[in-house]
Amino acid sequence: MLSWISANIGSIIICLVLAAIVVGIVFVLKKDKKKGKSACGGSCCHCPMEGKCHGGQAAEK
Repeated sequence: MLSWISANIGSIIICLVLAAIVVGIVFVLKKDKKKGKSACGGSCCHCPMEGKCHGGQAAEK
């Protein structure tokens, strides 16, 4: 087992770093959602979800 870990330490470190980045992104997105922020650019006229997000505000504009 130890020889496998030492042979693959580079891949293991890269995977751990990528996993930490993904967890950080998910954490920030959840925090922003609780604050009411959105990743939306605000240009709803070209969005396939036009009128279905922002509580219907896009359809009222």
